[in-house]
Amino acid sequence: MLKVPEHQVAGHIAKDGKLGPLVDDQGIFYKPLQGDARGENEAKFYESFSSNKNVPDNIRGYFPAYHGVQLVEASDGSGQLPHLALEDVVSGYVKPSVMDVKIGSRTWYPDVSEEYFNKCIKKDRETTTVSLGFRVSGLKVFDHEESGFWRPDKRVVLAYKVDGARTALRKFVSSNPLADSVVPDCAFASEVYGGSNGILTQLLELKAWFETQTLYHFNSCSILMVYENDESVDDAPRRARVKLVDFAHVLDGNGVIDHNFFGGLCSFIKFIKDIVESSENCCENGH
Repeated sequence: MLKVPEHQVAGHIAKDGKLGPLVDDQGIFYKPLQGDARGENEAKFYESFSSNKNVPDNIRGYFPAYHGVQLVEASDGSGQLPHLALEDVVSGYVKPSVMDVKIGSRTWYPDVSEEYFNKCIKKDRETTTVSLGFRVSGLKVFDHEESGFWRPDKRVVLAYKVDGARTALRKFVSSNPLADSVVPDCAFASEVYGGSNGILTQLLELKAWFETQTLYHFNSCSILMVYENDESVDDAPRRARVKLVDFAHVLDGNGVIDHNFFGGLCSFIKFIKDIVESSENCCENGH
């Protein structure tokens, strides 16, 4: 039985009769192939990436597993349509906190239409894409004090400036994200962002690859961060994970380093590292 993803935080959402992704109970995420060249491009990327022997094994784990293109009943009632069958990244999590961050200081690229260029550059300038090299696209965090999820409106998220992006990254690892009058406590920063298996370690592994990889240019791609926020089980692992998603605009690298993505990733890593270090200092000072 296919259903609307409960924990999707960005992109096209399958509600009110609109076309969007669906999930099953077997851990598969079905993403409709977009009708224009974007859908075909994304399918081509997954086919290329999954068979590319030059991609290191440790890097493959940062991309959703690909299960081909399948015909499934579309969410908008239009009948069977081709969908990318991908790994459902949040499958198996009880209360996943999820954040989608679009990486790069520009989302446009050479040879796009003037209409697409103007649309991209407008949003890039209005958000933190140009100033920081990344922008938060959406997030959903479980609030332990309120016993419910906090999910800011998309318009609020896209209006974030530098301080807003920094606060969102702090709230993502806090037990009190809903408390606007209180400083985010970053209660889970050391477990989620820090540690030998934390998000910072994973991002640094990706950075090491992007320092030299010239296979692809990841235009308008996102980093998805997920961790378990269910505290009903004592000492339950956070299972912090990083995945790259959204590959409709990937181009061949043609032997050139992807400076746009790499630069944005470095900037994003600095923000995460600052939060880890400040949380460690708080612990050392007993606060």
